[in-house]
Amino acid sequence: MVLEKIEIFNLNLTVNFMKAIVNGTILCPKQGKIEKGTVLFNDGKIIAVGRGEEIQIPEKAEVIDVNEKFIVPGFVDAHTHQGLFDGSIGWAGEDGNEMTDPVTPQMRGLDSFNPNEPSIRSDVLKGGVTCLNTGPGSGNVISGQAFIIKPTGKVIDEMIVKSPSGLKVALGENPKRVHGRENKRMPATRMGVAALLRTTFTEAQNYIQEQESYYERKAIAEKKETLPPAPPKTDLKMEIVAKVMKKEIPIHAHCHRSDDIATIIRITEEFGLDLVLIHGTDSAEIASYIASKNIPVVYGPTLFWVSKQETTNRSFKTPVILNKAGVKVALQTDSLTPMNFFPLLPMFVIKEGMSREDAFKCITINPAEILKIDDRVGSLEVGKDADIVIWSGDPFEFYSRVEKVYINGNEMQF
Repeated sequence: MVLEKIEIFNLNLTVNFMKAIVNGTILCPKQGKIEKGTVLFNDGKIIAVGRGEEIQIPEKAEVIDVNEKFIVPGFVDAHTHQGLFDGSIGWAGEDGNEMTDPVTPQMRGLDSFNPNEPSIRSDVLKGGVTCLNTGPGSGNVISGQAFIIKPTGKVIDEMIVKSPSGLKVALGENPKRVHGRENKRMPATRMGVAALLRTTFTEAQNYIQEQESYYERKAIAEKKETLPPAPPKTDLKMEIVAKVMKKEIPIHAHCHRSDDIATIIRITEEFGLDLVLIHGTDSAEIASYIASKNIPVVYGPTLFWVSKQETTNRSFKTPVILNKAGVKVALQTDSLTPMNFFPLLPMFVIKEGMSREDAFKCITINPAEILKIDDRVGSLEVGKDADIVIWSGDPFEFYSRVEKVYINGNEMQF
């Protein structure tokens, strides 16, 4: 893309913060591969991408010559629990599951997030990840609100890209075990999980109707100059579920077995909700069905973790099958695969038959689109955040490593 004349070049203060990464091989899911490429960014945003001879670099810009190394957009991990489970301090660091009640939509994961959790400054950046969706675990039927961050800063409020990004729900073994088996309360069965979901969504419908009725009656009272009706009580649980009912945020559904996947699709269709499938271990069994519903799958974890009964069939072949069926797929760690190994995920799906181009999309633009943040991240394009990773070589080669990471145009230390 040829850089046009830009008025900001006349502002010395702005130009002083401009940087140009030059003489690199650009890999981008939207721009493709560009040899001897340049990425120019200013004030945290990309303002030009293209071949070096096409881009005019202002004299006062800082030039970073990467000597034919690879310039890649930061990876996006669409499902983690980073910052909510600190295994280095045992039980005291387990803040991701409020398992005192099976339905806790009012829980905001960011209130448990620890910016100083050790892996955030080490594993995340070493894996080339610059944006991640994190939040509560899957111990409850409804666990709480997920959110999206960039691993930079010491205060969670300054790291947030989007909050909430989704409402986490869980089907299958986890809520059955935690509440039915261990605490002898509902749900003890899969139909119990489904019933609690339907009950909560129905309560949210009633809550919305009550709110709308109040404002209608208030408007009539004001018109007639009579006393207004008493306002309904605010319910924090219903406030966030109401956002789901209005499609302001999606359901992020923890599902492994294909029957659980079918159940959550059935329920969300009953209530007209947006759905993102998380894990999808057995999703290959019903890949065409999922594709027909236009529902994305954030697949994993598959690497470096101990399985349970419902994840017996985990395989890197599954995202390949989903992709061929037309499902939008993202690869994820679940924070069970250490994030410094994140680059291995696309390598394994390539090994199982996915093209390099599609595998690259599974860790860049696909998760960005699934999370609805593709206007900011997921590719190297003009106007997007300057989240850029310099690799020593092709990121799909085992011996390549991350050498530099820029987030919002700032070089990170790791």
